[in-house]
Parts: sequence; C-alpha cells; structure tokens
Amino acid sequence: GCDGGEDSSLRYTLCKKLWDTIKEETESLQDELNRQILEGLLHFIKRCCSGPRHTAGPWEARMRASEIPTAALVLGVNVPDHDMTFQSLCELLQQSVTPHVACLQAKECGALKSLMRKVLERLVGSAAEDEEEGDTHPHPKGAHCTLATLCEWYETKSKKSSTPGKKRSSEEEPARPPIVIIFKDLEAFNPRVLQDFILICSRYVEQLPLILVFGIATSPSTIQQVLPHSVSSLLCIELFQSLSCTQHLSTVMDKLILTHYFPFKPNAKVLQVLVSIFLYHDFSVRNFIKGLKLALLEHYLNQPLSVLCCEKKEEVELNTTQLSHRGLESVRQLASFRRYVEQQQPQEQVALLTSDQHMKETCKKLLKDLYKYHKNYYPVLRCLHALTCSLPRVPLGKQIRELHITCLEGNVWEREEYRSAMQLLSRHYLSKLMHIKILCPHQVANNDSFTFIYYHYFLNVYKKLTLIKNIFDNERCSCFVSPEAKPETAANEGMTSPAKSMEKKTDLFQLQKTLLEMKETRRTKKLSGFEILRNEALDFIDALVRSHLVPPETQPLHEVCYYSSSALLRRHLNATPRTSIQTALSSPYHYLQNDALLTEDGGVSNAAPDLCIVHKLHLECGRLINLYDWLEAYATVVSAAEGKDPESEEYGKVDELKHARFIQAVSELQFLGFIKSTKQKTDHVARLTWGGC
Repeated sequence: GCDGGEDSSLRYTLCKKLWDTIKEETESLQDELNRQILEGLLHFIKRCCSGPRHTAGPWEARMRASEIPTAALVLGVNVPDHDMTFQSLCELLQQSVTPHVACLQAKECGALKSLMRKVLERLVGSAAEDEEEGDTHPHPKGAHCTLATLCEWYETKSKKSSTPGKKRSSEEEPARPPIVIIFKDLEAFNPRVLQDFILICSRYVEQLPLILVFGIATSPSTIQQVLPHSVSSLLCIELFQSLSCTQHLSTVMDKLILTHYFPFKPNAKVLQVLVSIFLYHDFSVRNFIKGLKLALLEHYLNQPLSVLCCEKKEEVELNTTQLSHRGLESVRQLASFRRYVEQQQPQEQVALLTSDQHMKETCKKLLKDLYKYHKNYYPVLRCLHALTCSLPRVPLGKQIRELHITCLEGNVWEREEYRSAMQLLSRHYLSKLMHIKILCPHQVANNDSFTFIYYHYFLNVYKKLTLIKNIFDNERCSCFVSPEAKPETAANEGMTSPAKSMEKKTDLFQLQKTLLEMKETRRTKKLSGFEILRNEALDFIDALVRSHLVPPETQPLHEVCYYSSSALLRRHLNATPRTSIQTALSSPYHYLQNDALLTEDGGVSNAAPDLCIVHKLHLECGRLINLYDWLEAYATVVSAAEGKDPESEEYGKVDELKHARFIQAVSELQFLGFIKSTKQKTDHVARLTWGGC
C-alpha cells in the first residue's frame, strides 16, 4: 500500500531525485548570476598585478606608490548568501590568478594581533599544506605575526617559483602573484583594527603586491564611515555591484516554481510564507531554497500519493499502474476527486468507486490533464504579467510572483484589481497592448508547453495589433476634413444636437427626454476601427485568462503535486527560540519522544535529562538560589530515577559523578540565560526568569 515500506522507499527515491535536479539547477543559476561580477573582479585583480607600476596602463598610472588596489564588492543585505559568492571568488582566484588568498571574518579578528595571525594562517599555513617538498616555512604559531614575516616568506616563495628549472603552471600567471585579502563583512570589523591594518599594509606596498577586497552589505558609503580620509586615501578603490536579492529571487522562482518541468508545487499560502520570510527577515535566496526543500521533504513524507509526483510521464504511468487497492482508496478519499466523481454520470460513479482497473485508467487521464493544465498556465501567466506589470498603480503587482499568488488564491478575473487592470488597458493603452505583439508570441513559441492552435491565435492578434498601430498613427496624423465628409458635416450642422437643445429647453420633462436621447446616442455610437480591434484583443486575452488561470484546487488530483501545510512550514522556518527552549525544558517528551519521559501530571520525569531536572528545581526557588541546596535536591531526584531505596544511606548521596553532572547542567542553564552568578551571597546564583518565561 501507499504507507508500506516499498512505497516509502519509492517516495524517498523520487524526492531525492527531484531535489538533486533542483539543486543542480540552482547551482548553475547561481554561477550564471555571479559570473558577471566575478569576471569583473578577476579582470580588476589581473589588471592590478599585470606588471610594474611605472610601465603599466592608465589604471596603474592613477595609483600612487603608497596606494593599495581595493575592490569594494556590494552584495546586498542578504548576508547568508554571501558565503557562496566568496567561496566561488576564492576558487576562481586560486585557479586563474594567485594561490595566495586570505578570506577573513570579523568575528575572528577582534584585535589587530588576531587579524595579523589569521592573515598569516590563511596564507602561510595553506602554502605549507600544499608544499610537497620538505622545505620549512615560518608558521604563524612559531613566529611573530607581522607583515615582515610575511615579506620574508613571500620573497622565499617568489625566488623558488622563479627558478629556471621550474616551469609555471600557466603563462598568464604573473611571476609575483598578488596577495588577495578578502574582508567578508566590512561593517562588522572593528574600525580601529581595520585602520591600523591598512596603515601597516601601506608601508609594505613595494615589497608585497597586496590587493584588498571589501565585502559590503549596505552601501559604498560604509567605507567612508569606517575609514577616515587619512586611511581611505591610501586605497585606490573600484566599485562592483551585484544583482539585487529580489531580482535573484525572481530568477530562482522562474526556474523552480513558474515552470511545468518540476512537478512539485507549493500552494498560495505556502508560497506566501516563503516569500514573507524572505522579504521581512533576511532577504536570503539561499534560505528561500532551504524552505522550498523542507516543503518538498514534508510533501513526500506525509503525502502517500506523492509517488505519483514524478518528473517524467513514463514514471507517472508506471507508478499509477502499480498502485495497490489501498492506494486507490486514498485517491478516492481526496476532496478534489470526490468533487470530480459527483460531476459524473451514475454509471461512471459506480465504476470509479468499485473497479480498480477503471480507477487506474481514470487517474492516468486526470494526471495528464493536470500536466496539461500546468503547461498552459505559465505562458498565459507571463503574458498577463507582461501586459500589467507597468500599469499605473500596478493593480496586479509589479513582480510575477505576486500575480502568481493571486491566481493561486482564487479566480483572478473576479478580483477588483483585474477589472481595474483591464479597464486601464482598454483606455487607449496602445503601447501596452503592443506587448502582446512583442512578448506573447515569444513566450508561446519558445515554450513547447502551449498548444499549437493558441500559437496561431497569438499570431492573429499580432497582425491585428499591427493594424491597430497603423490606424492609430493615421488618425493621430490626419488634421484635415476630407471632401467627402464636408456635405455630411454641413447637414449635421442644420440639425439640433441634444446638447444644444438642453441649452434652449429648461422644463423638467424636456430635460429628461434630452438626457435619454443623449444616453441612447452614446449606446449606439459606432466604434472606430481602432476601438474594435483593441476590444477584440482584450477579449481574447480575457478568454485565455478565464480558461487557463483557474486555481489549482479546481483540478482533480491536485493534492498529488501541491503542498499545503503552511502552518507546519511557518513553525519550522519562523520558529521562536524562546518558546522552543521552554518547551524542551518543561516537556522533554515533546522532542525526544521517549515513553520513559511521560508523566501523568504532565511534569518533568525523574528520568529526564539533567538540564530539565535542574530547570524544574530552579523554578521552585526565589530570586537567589543556594547552590548546595540545589545540588542536594538534584541528587535526591537522580537517586529516585536510579531506583534506589529511599531508606538506604546511598539515597540522595552526592558522589563525584552526580556533582559533575550537576555542574554541567547549571553551566548550560547559565548559558541559556536563566541564571547568572552574583556577589550578594556566597555560593548563590541569581534567577533571571519568572512566570512562564
């Protein structure tokens, strides 16, 4: 059955296969997005170390003798994504420019001495590991951590690499490869430490070909805030700007979600949770992908019918054929399938509920229809977004993900925003309608997911919109009255218009009659050629929207592909550490799922971890806790858990093992912030939390 071990292993295989494909796609996408900025950085570093400064090009001519070439890399506030960028940068530098790369973090460099030591460890230590011969190198732990030591090591290294008997690995690699020092999080560094380090480096520019790379999360003005002019004037800075995290997210969603190639789909609420965490917490595309992975794992773990969520049609048909009776019963219990059965004829209903073979054939047909629904959904979604993304006030959203979520939530054509967008398009927005001519055939032609007949419909609209443009240009350019129209105009002048009659008549009856005539005139007004073609084009787009942008809940068996547990996803991704810690300490069974930890009154069992016992005992104390009394109470609880006789002398006795366990538990409780040491009383600690905290 669907819950059996065989199906579980199959679901695991399908989940792993799908995630490997998604991971490969995201990695290639990440490399593609980072390629432009990384290539610019590589070109900058190669240009800085291309040769002696007095014989170099225009860039080097601008650099004074004491200036250090510096690259300011603005990556944005999505700090969790920076590690991947810097890792790719280090690998590219070591492969094509220089083996001497040191990547530093602020938490490792609190003082100048620590910064110097880390620089030497990254450079000298890595070189010593890569050295295959038995030569000795000054290791930072056994030598003074100064740039003078680095100079000696670099000179020795350069002489050795320039010996006649040893060929270079690459003709492009310079004889004196530069030393690149990367500061991953510039804002977090101690400004004074950074200033002193740059001042020291400026005195070794002639001996060491230093190049600095600043990783900036906010804005380039951070350099001016961290470094005074006397220090920043020693740097020759060039700015590099990465792609914004919102654009990165849009690209990732286009590849992973807004496509029919990946069968797994998050529903509106799940996608809203993932996007909300991205926008309001960390702007991290990496964490967004992790959240998508968690949803994928939960779907294949908790949905037995996920065995039908496959990438290839052949796998879907095979797994449908192999469904057991229990699996088919699970299909019959789906809400979407029950609605489908209710719409069938009585004989078909009986066959669906009683015949397993007929049920399998129906499932294959419904899954093919679901696949076709996805193939038609996304091209129409992109065309609608192309038409409405730059309208005034952007009623359907500026990003395609907003429009996608709106379509997932319900019938988009019933929303006021959609009616507003179509009304704006109908008001002579010719430039927006021409997007159909430019974008829609491109979306359809480059996507094999659309039926052949709709492609010809788009081409038909393409031709009509070309006529629209010609008619519009002719009407706008014609500033004269044709001779044929003059007699008609003269005849019309002899007639009294309703508006003019309104000026002559003032009684209420005549006014009402005139207004009705004006209303009828507007109703029977003949539309121009431009208006007819424009309305026809908009009606065609509206028909496509109503036909293909229906919510997925209307499709039978949509539960196979769509994950809907948004509450579970939010609880895992947007967790509250304080509540989780309190739950773990007061009810360890919630996480450990050990039956020995269950108690009738819901309290903490004697067999609970030491930290839980110590936490329970500290709740019974006041503001100051006597450590000895606390230890005695802990020993009594542990003795009861060990099953000792309360009447024996060993019961409640503190031995070395219990004493050590108690000290460790108290230290962990202090680390979590529940207690702190105090000088008010000897052998006491102060309690920091009260009530339910």
